[in-house]
Amino acid sequence: MKTKLGTWGIVIITAVIVSTASVAGTWYYLQASNKQILVVATTTSLYDTGLLDEIEERFEEKYLIDLRFISVGTGIAIRYARCGDADMLLVHSPSQELKFLEENYGVNRKIIAYNFFQIVGSNDDSAQIEGLSVIDVMSKIVSAGRKSSAIWISRGDNSGTHSKEKALWTAAGLNWTLLRDEKGWFKETGSGMGKTLITANELEAYTLTDIGTFLAYSEGTSNSVPNLKILVSQEAELINVYSAIAANKTTNRNVNFEAATTFTKFLVSREGQQIIQNYGFSTYGQALFYPAVELLRDNVNSTTQMIRDYAYFNGSECPPKCRCDYPELYG
Repeated sequence: MKTKLGTWGIVIITAVIVSTASVAGTWYYLQASNKQILVVATTTSLYDTGLLDEIEERFEEKYLIDLRFISVGTGIAIRYARCGDADMLLVHSPSQELKFLEENYGVNRKIIAYNFFQIVGSNDDSAQIEGLSVIDVMSKIVSAGRKSSAIWISRGDNSGTHSKEKALWTAAGLNWTLLRDEKGWFKETGSGMGKTLITANELEAYTLTDIGTFLAYSEGTSNSVPNLKILVSQEAELINVYSAIAANKTTNRNVNFEAATTFTKFLVSREGQQIIQNYGFSTYGQALFYPAVELLRDNVNSTTQMIRDYAYFNGSECPPKCRCDYPELYG
């Protein structure tokens, strides 16, 4: 039997629907308004790979904290944190990180992950560098460049990758400042890793890249750098270490120090480290990053020593004077 609704019945049902929608909307608003905002200035190599998307999803399921990422080179990321426009950093340039800590802008540095930089170049490898040591590679590229048979693409953006590149030139006994004046073969993009790889691909040139971004741009149907291949990798000189650093609340009172600490704890937790360890296998068949916390805490092997040699400061990931409020981070 069908029931007919009169005018009042329709009004009552409509009122109930509106009321229910209103309550749901109010609840959503209250839930959203209770969320803290945490601004994280991070490197393009972490962001472009998609790792941070997965970390964000898992983290926000557990905490009423809304992660907001600013994806730039390490130098610019540090600048944001210095002036209080970012609550914390995820970066990979130990020399710049140490200065940031020593100048009292950052605290509680924790090494969270590592991988290796790669030197990539054209499939025909015009300078014939494949299989050589990193030091020999840098010298051969210069020699080939000066003969107009090779091009080097530098990020030129004061990023962590750029800092590593300059260190490699120095280790090879070459002056980066003078090299960049040799405009014919030495070119700078002033851009992030993705754009730099695309430029190197277009010019069939050599460049330095982190493995994560290279795989993200070179694997699968969306391959945007088909002319490039990895030529040098997995050497001690190419170790690449990622750290989390909270902005110092005594220097910038408006930073969200507590949320930054919560996120750091998540990154170094078993769950956070497993996300890092597993990320990339389903798409690339290999990890893009490797978790560092357990390795540094429990193991002493060649990789552990590489990380310590490259990214520790006087035997520690964070100088004792730069540790604030949370000793359990270093237990």
